[in-house]
Amino acid sequence: MLFNSYEFIFGFLPIALIGFFAIGRWGYARIAIGWLVAASLFFYGWWNPPYLLLLLFSIGFNYSIGRVLSSDTMSSSHRKWVLFGGIATNLALIGYFKYANFFASIVNDLLGTSIDFGTIVLPLAISFFTFQQIAYLVDAYREETKEYNFLKYSLFVSFFPQLIAGPIVHHDDVIPQFSKRKILRFDSDDMAIGLTTFSLGLFKKVVFADTIATYANPVFTAASNGVEIGFFQGWIGALAYTLQLYFDFSGYSDMAIGAARLFGIRLPLNFNSPYKSVSIADFWRRWHMTLSRFLRDYLYIPLGGNRKGEVRRYVNLMVTMLLGGLWHGAGWTFVLWGGLHGAYLVVHRWWEKTTPSIETWWYRWSARLVTFVAVVVSWVLFRAIDLSSALAVLRGMAGLNGIRSIESWDAVVWVVALLGIAFFAPNTQEWVADTLPELEQAVEAVPRKTRRWQWTPDPHWALVGATALVVAASFISQENEFIYFQF
Repeated sequence: MLFNSYEFIFGFLPIALIGFFAIGRWGYARIAIGWLVAASLFFYGWWNPPYLLLLLFSIGFNYSIGRVLSSDTMSSSHRKWVLFGGIATNLALIGYFKYANFFASIVNDLLGTSIDFGTIVLPLAISFFTFQQIAYLVDAYREETKEYNFLKYSLFVSFFPQLIAGPIVHHDDVIPQFSKRKILRFDSDDMAIGLTTFSLGLFKKVVFADTIATYANPVFTAASNGVEIGFFQGWIGALAYTLQLYFDFSGYSDMAIGAARLFGIRLPLNFNSPYKSVSIADFWRRWHMTLSRFLRDYLYIPLGGNRKGEVRRYVNLMVTMLLGGLWHGAGWTFVLWGGLHGAYLVVHRWWEKTTPSIETWWYRWSARLVTFVAVVVSWVLFRAIDLSSALAVLRGMAGLNGIRSIESWDAVVWVVALLGIAFFAPNTQEWVADTLPELEQAVEAVPRKTRRWQWTPDPHWALVGATALVVAASFISQENEFIYFQF
């Protein structure tokens, strides 16, 4: 079931809300939480019921390991082995379903073998709920968190607004909220801000992302079929995909935060205008923020971070980004995409260390442009189905196939318009900054001119939200999956 489907918007979501608040009205907190767990499991099972068993196993297994790690009677060495076993089991599951055939192909190429696991259907959201629970096990081992309530733990993992494509939430991000009695009571402010945020996200997805995709897909399809890509064709295709991915992921993040807010739950920010970044490090502080947090806290820092010298820091950056690329997909294009971003970060660190800081408007805009172009180039690897297709598009962008006339001026208009929105328009968090004081990292730089038209729960903003929802609903001609569903 997709957020951008009539079944979800007019069926599942209203029923889930009505049931939750109806139960909560009578003060049955455990039953209300149980209702949300059941609704979330139904939401996941709608896609492929047999894989619901995998999610249930993952929840039960990791909860049990977490309980063991929280025990005060176990020795330190035994706790290390339990943690190792828990992480190994999680990685084995994701390794089989997501990477088995990729690694088999590498072994076959190196050794001349013919290992083949057949067709393996990738379980929806396995990367997200696996990494989320690995973080929980590590935190339990560090004695930073513990959870003895199986129902709340189950909701922490399966809560449907963030289950499929994030954000990757920490245990402490949401479980304390499940214990607050106020979420059981209908709150008109939460409902208003939740519906507005959800509607804006839906609009981004079905109007912006799905429309600009019609200009990106033909270019990459042509490249995969061996067609020579021209200069303008390559750049229009790359920029169109850059914007498709931006509004697709931004839209999903808004819809996830909005849907959770309807239930009184506040999810962490996951997307904060990344194309406004002035460096590649700034980009990763703004793009998929909860994944960046996970990679930093559970991979980069344990590897040594920046504590063991500059060379080791560069190595740690490369390793972290290579594995981050592999997290996104089982293929050499994703590995190289991660490696390219690792190289970007190394160059940025070297530049930052050797170049005096220049605080001028032209320098910041130059840095923003360089960062954006570097990101666009990397997205070609991210989108292409194989290396040859990626190289075909990159050759075209470099002008190696000649410069031909522009084939579609409609594409140019859409690209320019959406670039203007991505570069200059306030994002959703900035619009609703006054209602989200907990998101200080998103709103501290909101310009004063933006504050003149901050969102407030009044009739004219209700009209804006309703208009966005109606227009977006009219664009749902076909249910296009979110790009991050494949991860």
